[in-house]
This record gives sequence, structure tokens and C-alpha cells, in this order.
Amino acid sequence: MGKRLQVGIIGQGRSGKNIHADTLSRLPDKFRIAAVADPLEDRRQRAKEEFGCDTYADYREMIERTDLDFVVNTTPSHLHVPVSLELLQKGQHVLCEKPLARTAAEVDRLTDVSRETGKRLYVFQQSRFAPAYKRIRELIDSGTIGRVVRVDIAYNNFARRWDWQTLREFNGGNLYNTGPHPVDQALRFLDADGMPQVMCAMDRANTSGDAEDFVQLMLRASGRPVVNVEISSCCVYPGSTYSIQGTLGGIRGSFTSLEWKYFKPEENEKQELITTPYVDENGMPAYCREELRWHEGSWTFASEDGLGHFDAMCKEYYERLHAHLTAGAPLGVTLEQVRQQIAVMEECVRQNEEALSGSR
Repeated sequence: MGKRLQVGIIGQGRSGKNIHADTLSRLPDKFRIAAVADPLEDRRQRAKEEFGCDTYADYREMIERTDLDFVVNTTPSHLHVPVSLELLQKGQHVLCEKPLARTAAEVDRLTDVSRETGKRLYVFQQSRFAPAYKRIRELIDSGTIGRVVRVDIAYNNFARRWDWQTLREFNGGNLYNTGPHPVDQALRFLDADGMPQVMCAMDRANTSGDAEDFVQLMLRASGRPVVNVEISSCCVYPGSTYSIQGTLGGIRGSFTSLEWKYFKPEENEKQELITTPYVDENGMPAYCREELRWHEGSWTFASEDGLGHFDAMCKEYYERLHAHLTAGAPLGVTLEQVRQQIAVMEECVRQNEEALSGSR
């Protein structure tokens, strides 16, 4: 089972309470919520009653403690960098919510301070362990659909939004709010070192703020598949979340169900290139046509412990983090990978500064 880790959480909002505290509470043999910091009294009282933990109005008081194994930073997005820096410099290991930062330079600064202080910095990229994403990777790695040519990831719906996460000054907008999930997966599908080619268009459709709520992103690298990401708040007819095209077949589906179709070359006639006019069995001009023998498969998410797909991937992240901290097992998400993700999103912003400032 390993050591039961003592955790402090900064913030008890949507993320701090509904994601992190709730997930930690599902793993009582691995974690104990020892302390919570939030400026709102009702949230502190709720945390004290629900978790039996110490509470603080100011997180700076909480991080003076020396008994915490790590601190979860769920402050608003624009505070992720300064608060994480402060935590590291105070001698705390840190798990930061996404987005880690707005620029690659900020990630470099955080990495440098982590190295200088000897304190670890982790980023909550739980979608790396999304059940559907993992099943797709298994199918691709098995060679079932052949070489992957194109990947499409679409986080689309139709929604209006008017809270603080629609404002650029708070690192709001679909790119930084939602983007860390599909962009992280997209870069793993691309599987290329360094900075890929980035082509991005962004717009403001239904948002009340000045940040984008439509993102269309294409990633390319030599010898790699074309990878497209769309995050739209003005899509009334959303299609598949995932669509993968390969040389032997393809995969499509949602967060909770997938289907795939493929053929096996050894079961079908080998076709040789011809340069003479193509004709049918009657000698008449014709198109190339054949009947391939197809195979099909499907998958539906089924949680062993009754959790939905979102809670399941959060739980797996924390289980992996516990194994990493107590037994040295690989976590599966590195700062180098997060830096690549932030660099891509930074380039998206650079390409759309003029469009965003003048849209509407």
C-alpha cells in the first residue's frame, strides 16, 4: 500500500473541491487531506466538516507547515506560475492544475526553480489517462489500423459563457481552459520531439469575455500524422470526439465509446500498379473497385468502481502520483512534455493576436 501521503490544497472551487478533494477522498489508503486554504469562510467550514482537515484563510500560513508531502495548486489560472514558484521556494513539492503557464519561458522558470530547490513540480494532465484515449493508443500501437495518417480531436459543443475564465487577463478562453487536455493528447499522437509546425485559427463567437471560444489547430512534423484539434463553443452538431485514419482502417468515437474497422492485407488480393487503361471484365473503361474483407470492433467504457470516465482518469492520475512518490514508479507526464504543450499554445496566441483584438 505504501505511505499515506499528507496533502494540502489551495482552493476549494470547481477544481480544488470537485476534482482534487473529491478524488483524494476516494483514495483514503493513499492520501489524507491534511489542510485546505481558501479565502471564503463557507468553503473552509465545508472542508473542515467533510475532510476533518485544518483550514486556512491564507495559503501562506498553510505552506509554513513541514508535514505536507505535497501541495495542490488550484488557484485561478493566472496565478498558477507565481503561486507555484512561491510553493517551491518555501520547500513544498507541488502539483499544479492546468494550464501550468502561459508561455514556455514561464515553464522554464518553474523548471529552474524546481531544480534549484530540489522540490518536485507536477502538472495535473489527467486526460493522459482518459479511458478512450488509452484504448485508442492500444489499438494504434497494436498495428490494427496500420500507419496513422490523420488524427482529429474535437471538444465541441454550443455554449455561452460569462465568468472569469472568459478573460485573457486570467489566462481564460478555450485554448488555455480546455486546450491542455486535447493538445496534450494531440502531441502524444504526433510523437515528435521539439516544436512541431503549428497552424491555428481562433475566434470569439459566444463568449462574453475577450478570450477565444473557438480554436482550430493543426500540428505537423516530418514523417508524422497530421493532427487536428478543434475546441468550439459554437458547434450545434458535434460529431465524434476522436477520428483516426490509418492505412489499414480507422477509429472513431467519444469519451465513453469507440468503434473501429480494418482489413488484413494477407486476407485480400494483392493489387499491382498498372499503367495501361483500366477496364472491367467486359473490357469497358472502369474505376478501380474491390470488395475488401473488413473486421470490426467496439469498446464501451465500464468502470470497475462505478466512476464516470472523468473521475476514473483523475483517480488513475493520483494513483500513479502516489506510486511515483512512494516507490519511484514513472508518472507518465513530464515537464518537458508540458513545456511542448505550452509552447504550441503560445504560438497559437501569437498567430491570432490581431484577430482576437479585432473580432466581434
